[in-house]
Amino acid sequence: MSALIETRALTRVDERRQVTLLEPTDFTLNSADRVSITGSSGSGKSVFLRALALLDAPTSGQILWNDQPVANADIPHYRSHISYLSQRPALLEGTVQDNLRFPFSLKTLRKRRFDQQAVTTLLGHAGKTADFLHKNAGDLSGGEAQVVALIRTLQLNPEVLLLDEPTAALDPTCSRDVEALIDAWFAGDNSRAFIWVSHDLDQAQRMSAIHLQMSAGVLSAVAQP
Repeated sequence: MSALIETRALTRVDERRQVTLLEPTDFTLNSADRVSITGSSGSGKSVFLRALALLDAPTSGQILWNDQPVANADIPHYRSHISYLSQRPALLEGTVQDNLRFPFSLKTLRKRRFDQQAVTTLLGHAGKTADFLHKNAGDLSGGEAQVVALIRTLQLNPEVLLLDEPTAALDPTCSRDVEALIDAWFAGDNSRAFIWVSHDLDQAQRMSAIHLQMSAGVLSAVAQP
């Protein structure tokens, strides 16, 4: 089992308010890990996930990817393998297919091609047919938009998914569609891993084998029942 991501004494401090958001955190995410993190609002869950995604620079400490520190020049490459999904994703104007094709116009992905068959298979896991590709993104429900954002990420075959309460604003049916997509992605390759920040204890237990808790910026293990 190999370590995909490792943090060493990772911290985040709000310099303006001089408040510690994340206490020094040592953490290892291995291949095939399914991790959930629960905790109260403001406890540091999203802070930790955004630091792992290198969306917010850590104040101190280190992030290792495949046993190597991530240099600034390597951050775009890192983000093409370590994908962050927020609770309220942003979609572009146009159709669902326009949104799914968009990543392939980016410099880091120009050598790759949009695969409609692979996307159609992913849609099927979420109970959608190929006709869904032609829907206008502006007409989608919150749950449908989240499914599109997730497929936009999954089609790129990330190594790691960092899921920041992706179903918090969704009804139970849409939540299960998102869970089904994650399950299908994870089952397809045992070198993958994910971290799922959730406010829902039942979901955390259902979707993970490793349950962690965040409290006042401190990450700790939760005993499994």
